[in-house]
Amino acid sequence: MLFPEKELRMTHAELVARAEKWLKGAGKCKFAFTELASYANHEIPDAIGFSFWTSILIECKTSRADFKADLKKEFRRIPQRGCGVKRYFLCEKDLISIDELPEGWGLLYIAGKTCRRIKKSDFGWSKEHLSTVRYNERYLLVSALNRFGLRLNGDFSQIYNIDWKPAALWFLKAQLKGFGGGKYWGPI
Repeated sequence: MLFPEKELRMTHAELVARAEKWLKGAGKCKFAFTELASYANHEIPDAIGFSFWTSILIECKTSRADFKADLKKEFRRIPQRGCGVKRYFLCEKDLISIDELPEGWGLLYIAGKTCRRIKKSDFGWSKEHLSTVRYNERYLLVSALNRFGLRLNGDFSQIYNIDWKPAALWFLKAQLKGFGGGKYWGPI
């Protein structure tokens, strides 16, 4: 049973904050951005996170009208023009049903303090399409680095003054224990 068109309990801003939290937790992203824009890419994801092996985009919806309008966007109709190797809609329970999702999209429901994955994202990208998605994401990352650089007055040398000892020790311990079958999957 889907919600009729009515005001929901959570605001868009609250959903976006929950999306960012999910990306950094269950989504296993090393960092995440909310509503990050770039000049070259017209998509402004509500939340997008990056890890070493993938990227996850989350679009937050508070109404059925917003969801239906989103489906008309160019980068929804032609997925390789958008961002995110994995893509999810996040909404309150039952606002969107699985059978309404565009092909490849996943679904996350918020219920109280819980964010639950209802359907996993699975695009099955070709190498050509994946390359285009990564290209689009680069614009977002350059935009983020540019903002970071502005805060440092363009002095990126400060990022090299990070103490890597804690991360290096974690990595060595994980390798000694055989964590991940010899592959590195831990936090740095």
